[in-house]
Amino acid sequence: MTYDEAIDYLLLFADFERSGRFLDRPDVGPVRRLLRELGEPQEDRLTVHVAGTKGKGSVSAMIDSILRAAGRSCGLYTSPHLHDYTERVRIDGEAISRAGFARLTAAVQDAVVGLDLDDRGLVTFDLLTAIGFLAFRDARLDAQVIEVGLGGRVDSTNVFDSKELAVITPLSLEHTAVLGEAIEEIAAEKAAIIRPHTGAAVLAPQPRKAAADVVRERAKGVRVPLVDVRASYSWRVVAHDLRGQDVRIERPSGGLDVRLPLLGAHQVENAATAVAAADALRESAEIADEAILRGLASVRWPGRLEVLHESPLVIADGAHNRDSARRLAEALRDYFGAEGVTFVVGALSDKDVRGLAEELVPLATIVFAARSAHPRSLEPSEIAAVFEEQGARAEHVDSVANALERAMAASGSDAVICLTGSLFVAAEGRAHLGKAAV
Repeated sequence: MTYDEAIDYLLLFADFERSGRFLDRPDVGPVRRLLRELGEPQEDRLTVHVAGTKGKGSVSAMIDSILRAAGRSCGLYTSPHLHDYTERVRIDGEAISRAGFARLTAAVQDAVVGLDLDDRGLVTFDLLTAIGFLAFRDARLDAQVIEVGLGGRVDSTNVFDSKELAVITPLSLEHTAVLGEAIEEIAAEKAAIIRPHTGAAVLAPQPRKAAADVVRERAKGVRVPLVDVRASYSWRVVAHDLRGQDVRIERPSGGLDVRLPLLGAHQVENAATAVAAADALRESAEIADEAILRGLASVRWPGRLEVLHESPLVIADGAHNRDSARRLAEALRDYFGAEGVTFVVGALSDKDVRGLAEELVPLATIVFAARSAHPRSLEPSEIAAVFEEQGARAEHVDSVANALERAMAASGSDAVICLTGSLFVAAEGRAHLGKAAV
């Protein structure tokens, strides 16, 4: 099996990320059966499981980097990818090879053939998750950091009989057709990764009290000790430049002066959450303060307030809902001194484009609405119309690359250009500027 054949095989299954369809699944029975057929490759290593609406990828990457700095061999499983499916499965910081990905897909395919699922099907993400666990088992890793794909309760990753740590990052409204219309419903789906036989749980600062209350009740109900980051930690930005920020984090065991190569106030909160996670793992993973500092200083997580070009300043950020757009606008003002921004915006058809527009239009000088290569990409004319309704000058363009070229051609050397609306838009902008490696 080649890499291209592996991708073709995986996409034969229902793929929520690409199609928007979500197979009705009352539990994770199908993926559990697949993992049993493969010999339970998710077990027998220290496990950190991370769910949330925003920041879960960043927090996962930070914890992985800290564990590696502490001398632990570690796997990181995240989604979606920016440029290549192999990015989803990382071993000691590096994506697995295409050849390795294809080999593992063939092993999963062999296991699928032997399954009797009683008319209950597998989805693409089930198979991708199994590939990640197989890669980590084959590499005989000490630890794994696993990011939830969608929700939590019936997510393909919610398959652990026990784990050392569950982390819940900030929660807001998303995927309401699947997870529920109310924040309490969404929080319950996410908090379901806190299960009996979880060593501890970490609750990141929450923008909505109702969501935090649901998580606390879940942890209490399954008798898992909970670390409330907002209650026990504090943080502040000391200084920042285009390449990162200096942060002071106070915690029960003493303060830390952190260099963080990620920008934005939200990343400081994410770093505090990662520090809390490291503190919770201190004994089981033997994590010293020096490992926390080195891990955070070396973390990589592209496509999130990432500077792609400096003159003019081009920034890529995967903000795709109102909350993340509000934080993006704050960062553009506070970190880059932007008073007027040229936006390149693309979005998927199920996203809150109006919420994006309402948050970003006050900063917008012009908006180039673009179509990304994703099959669920919204028509650029529809995006432009929403931004125009909010008072922005907007034009629609057939591709992200062409929109970025037009934005750069129309901008002086001191301008600020921001690609946003989707992580896929950020990825296409990165690739166009020759930054496809992650």
